[in-house]
Amino acid sequence: MTLLIKNGRVIDPSQNMDDKCDIFIDEGVITKVEKNIEDVADNVIDASGLVVAPGLIDIHVHLREPGYEHKETLKSGSFAAAKGGFTTVCAMADTLPVIDSVEMLENFYERLRKDAIVNVLPVSSVTMGQGGEYLVDIESMAEHGAVAISEDPYTVNSSALLRKAMIIAAASNIPVMSHCEDVTLAGRGVINDGPKSKEMNVMGISNSTEEVIVARDIILAKDTGVSLHICDCSTAGSVNMVRIAKNNNIKVSAEVSPHHFTLCDEDITADNSNFKVNPPLRSRKDMEALREGLRDGTIEVIATDHSPHHPSEKTSSIKMSPFGISGLETSLAVSISELVDKGVLTLSQLIEKMSTNPARVIGIDRGSLKEGMAADITIFDANTSYVVDAGELVSMGKNTPFDGRKVKGVVKYTIVGGYTVYENI
Repeated sequence: MTLLIKNGRVIDPSQNMDDKCDIFIDEGVITKVEKNIEDVADNVIDASGLVVAPGLIDIHVHLREPGYEHKETLKSGSFAAAKGGFTTVCAMADTLPVIDSVEMLENFYERLRKDAIVNVLPVSSVTMGQGGEYLVDIESMAEHGAVAISEDPYTVNSSALLRKAMIIAAASNIPVMSHCEDVTLAGRGVINDGPKSKEMNVMGISNSTEEVIVARDIILAKDTGVSLHICDCSTAGSVNMVRIAKNNNIKVSAEVSPHHFTLCDEDITADNSNFKVNPPLRSRKDMEALREGLRDGTIEVIATDHSPHHPSEKTSSIKMSPFGISGLETSLAVSISELVDKGVLTLSQLIEKMSTNPARVIGIDRGSLKEGMAADITIFDANTSYVVDAGELVSMGKNTPFDGRKVKGVVKYTIVGGYTVYENI
């Protein structure tokens, strides 16, 4: 099967390319990226007026299956990813049972072969059952396809155990993805500790809850030489520590989610659980620091931390409802609206943080439109606006703080291995 994409604005940060070009795909592989390709193809996409980019990659999603299929399934989650322009996503290990053994990996792969329409890469837990006591067989998990280890949405409390895990991960050439939360500091916190938490009369979560673990994990990464990826950066202090670590040649990368660089605790409407996320929406000062971290390259990755819940779970009060929002379908548009349109990033820099850099962090051969690469491609309209409607999300989780928000950027085609898995024309 051959596919020809014509007349698009091809943006590929891996080649410093931003030009009007055509792309020819043969049997799932990019064979030509040139102007005015005349080869006959089985299918042709006219991308006039559209951006053609390497397929978007989200290295931090919770797909819930197995065990929590009432929240999301691999089928619904992969459809949400495709609609959002993502060709590859990394699934966190917090399923039931936890992805903590080769047997669980094989079970997961069997489910993927049946239901997934995008590339779904498994992340192994750090400890058995995410119980924080015994390490998984990290070496075997890496050999069988786990692209990273992570205890997310939990934290490995034992520094000694985490240090041992980091040594093994470094030898296995996979990164440690760290959710940074000192639960003894978080306590029964609900939202950011500040004027809004006092106004709403709920327990607050301080910046130190995140920052003490960020500091610890950077120190351990320096000690072990592992590639450390900080998930969910939400505070100015975390950004600054990552910046200092990079300047000292420590192998650390960091991500931020669209809700954290777009919203702050001032935006929380009274008792609306769709604003409840962990880490919480921080202060405006923190939000601006996250944007600056994206601007200066300290934060290399944009990831959604897609965390869908059954609608009934998000109808209770913000105090009682679970943490987490759905993000796959709104990520690109929110990022264009808040970062590109407001001059924080160029469109090429945004694609780099949503495709090229995520691929590099987890060590996969994706995130590029070079000839010979797998034809994972996202085609989108960067100029058309629409209003987010939670009811139209294909994810089973309709929990989004962006419901009713006007954004710009519409995915038109998502192509995985040369096959169009999502089309919106």
